[in-house]
Amino acid sequence: MKSVTISAGIEPGITAAEVFAELQPWLESEAQFWPVGYRYEFGGEAETSGKANQSIAEKLPVGALIILLLLVAQFNSLRKPLIILMTLPLGMIGVTAGLLVLDSYMGFMTFLGIISLAGIVINNAIVLLERIDIEIEDNGLAAFDAIIEAAQRRLRPILLTTATTVFGLMPLHFGGGAMWEPMAISIMAGLLFATVLTPGFVPVMYSLLFRVCPEQADQ
Repeated sequence: MKSVTISAGIEPGITAAEVFAELQPWLESEAQFWPVGYRYEFGGEAETSGKANQSIAEKLPVGALIILLLLVAQFNSLRKPLIILMTLPLGMIGVTAGLLVLDSYMGFMTFLGIISLAGIVINNAIVLLERIDIEIEDNGLAAFDAIIEAAQRRLRPILLTTATTVFGLMPLHFGGGAMWEPMAISIMAGLLFATVLTPGFVPVMYSLLFRVCPEQADQ
């Protein structure tokens, strides 16, 4: 099949995704008037990024299932893994806000950043739930008191972990260029939002799912 390949360079500060976003509406309108059998396809970064995203999407369910099985085996419970997985959308709030505020875009590197972010958010939720179990089983606290104590004890480590991660990614954000900047933004913004919301979200969900109420507190 005969084809014509058109290539072009882009100006500094402009991403290929932005160029494709401007070209696609025009091509769609013009393609209606082309003879039968003529069509167009995007190549370059759009093609390679699409193939990479498809490859990740195909393997992601398997990885998610393995993570879920490990969490169930670790906690010997279904409710605690459910709490942990419910913290993931908290990070996505920050990712969306960060990309919009900093005028970045959703691409392959952003997707990698989201996957990395998910691991950090899950880890923060795990250490918080583990501390609740320690306060109940080892220190003999009532469930309500254990939730409060665990949230207070784990707040500082979670904040320090977030601070070191965010500051460590700043050089990548400012000096990584158009390729690495979206990944840094997704991790930093998502982690900041998740860190603010997780210490309050996890105790509340634990109280709801395990039916913990203030009357159970030690007098």
